[in-house]
Amino acid sequence: MREVVVVGEGVAPRRRARRDVPGSVPVTRVTVIDAAGAGDPDAPEWLRHADATLARFLSAHRVASADPRTPDPGGALVVRVGSGTGDQVAAGEWTDARDLPEEEPPNPRRRSKYRPAERLAAIMAARDVTLACEELTLRARGDLDRGREREAALQLEAALVAALAELVGWREIGDLATRVDELEGYRSAVVAAASAAREGTLDPADLESVTAALSRLEAALRARALYAAE
Repeated sequence: MREVVVVGEGVAPRRRARRDVPGSVPVTRVTVIDAAGAGDPDAPEWLRHADATLARFLSAHRVASADPRTPDPGGALVVRVGSGTGDQVAAGEWTDARDLPEEEPPNPRRRSKYRPAERLAAIMAARDVTLACEELTLRARGDLDRGREREAALQLEAALVAALAELVGWREIGDLATRVDELEGYRSAVVAAASAAREGTLDPADLESVTAALSRLEAALRARALYAAE
């Protein structure tokens, strides 16, 4: 698939209009066009490629403009798929299009005791704390989910090193000693993946290590939060 990215300006209605503010806000419209010809916009492969193209474009825009506020595709107000003539799609218009449903936020597993709202209340009431590694882990997850694999490897290295230091004081609680030892076992693979990312040689085996280590780090941090709430 060859693609063209068109950026334009427009307005969108506020989701919850208020009496003291205008009823619309300025927005930026980004159109990803399949330049190879008419394809099936409902095909999963086409949708995945379009999403990856948009993610690459926004990442490049964030770097080029040195603006960390540039959103990821997940921050889009509306995502549409459709078809149109060359002139139409070049102007961000279409012959036929439909809105895709918004992505559902991940829910805790049914058997999990983790409750985000309760954790938030505990943090705001100073019954719990946020760890630096938690923010770094979220960034690594966001990078990995959006296909920024090199960035994910680098973020995970920082997150894991921070977690191994910050979780020392929690080792004697619950099964955290076992979890921390497990994370320590991932250290060399994560460091190697980060080194490969810096050199531009990240391979599938490195990515597998990053994916596995990130999942276990997330699990350890959820467990620590649960133990802190007890």
